Amino acid sequence: MTKDIDTDMAMKCRTWAFEEAKGVLKRLRAIGKGEVKTPAKGYVLFETGYGPSGLPHIGTFGEVCRTTMVMRAFQRISDIPTKLICFSDDMDGLRKVPTNVPNQDRLAKALGMPLTSVPNPFDGTPYKSFGENNNAKLREFLDGFGFEYEFLSSTEDCYKPGKFDPTLKLMLEKYQDIRGAVLPLLGEERSATYSPIFPIVQKKGSEEPHPVILHNAGLKGIDDLENGVATFEVLDDSEFERTGYKKGETVTQSIFKGGCKAQWRADWALRWVALDVDYEMAGKDLVTAADVAANIVKILGGRGPAGFRYELFLDEKGEKISKSKGNGLSMEEWLTYAPHESLAYYMFQRPTSAKKLYFDIIPKAVDEYIMDVEKLSMQEPAKKLDNPAWY
Repeated sequence: MTKDIDTDMAMKCRTWAFEEAKGVLKRLRAIGKGEVKTPAKGYVLFETGYGPSGLPHIGTFGEVCRTTMVMRAFQRISDIPTKLICFSDDMDGLRKVPTNVPNQDRLAKALGMPLTSVPNPFDGTPYKSFGENNNAKLREFLDGFGFEYEFLSSTEDCYKPGKFDPTLKLMLEKYQDIRGAVLPLLGEERSATYSPIFPIVQKKGSEEPHPVILHNAGLKGIDDLENGVATFEVLDDSEFERTGYKKGETVTQSIFKGGCKAQWRADWALRWVALDVDYEMAGKDLVTAADVAANIVKILGGRGPAGFRYELFLDEKGEKISKSKGNGLSMEEWLTYAPHESLAYYMFQRPTSAKKLYFDIIPKAVDEYIMDVEKLSMQEPAKKLDNPAWY
């Protein structure tokens, strides 16, 4: 990090990364009623989210890389300690079978199960579940780039140990308010069964352990708020084949210690509150969901994080890159032909513009990166911050 760049100089920088960092300061100033204070947790928390329903792809890396750039910029304008968390939403249910993994019949039998309960389709690996395998792939890749981060598993670090329980208790209390915040986004059919909290139950009729998420059960009543015990009623027969539960049946259990999974919009707000997240960016396709999550945070008595809305990565045909489809240029393909610094350089440029990722992009990105690296050592300190190679 360049030592001849002082705070005043950094505050004048207008690149998107520094503008985002200033947004984090603005949030802290609002919380401190005009004074920027170190959060009670002792650091400013930057978060990225990963959905391990498919293998990590270049877009996954892009979010971690860009968030790191914002955190690095923040470190130039503030002496408050920082931390980057890579959060895996591995408690999410398997909604469909990815097309780019082996043993698909194995996954087809696990639809509706939390990803960390879904059998691992990759033979010869030490991981028991699909979620664990994909989490390991993410960590392996991020470690290879030297990112400094803390990995959090939704299942093992948050839901099951009870880290989310105090916030889940608030969600039970504010259940109808949260539901009301989301309903305007939904169609009539989905609105009828929408719940921000899904109980996790054993599949009826299964002799083997087979946890499934009841996506079609609504809150009927709170039996013991302090211990998170509530009764949920199944609202239709749409998930009978997956769960064994029919319309009208009820489930009474604690939602604490892994007894539930929050619906994804509510889950986003849940972790923002429970972890006190200060910054998280999101793709253009999630702008509305991020706004709703921020509203839920307000309902729960918190303040949403600062954030950035970036454009999506596209394949050569102009279609959105998908983890489950495995389309577009992969991380491995880029790294086969170019150094990792060139990939980070490409991620920095024009994040609010959609980017196509295919082979022909690589030579151009490498050439531009080399030119900017050569300029960097000769530039004045203030100019260095305008150079993408600095990040």
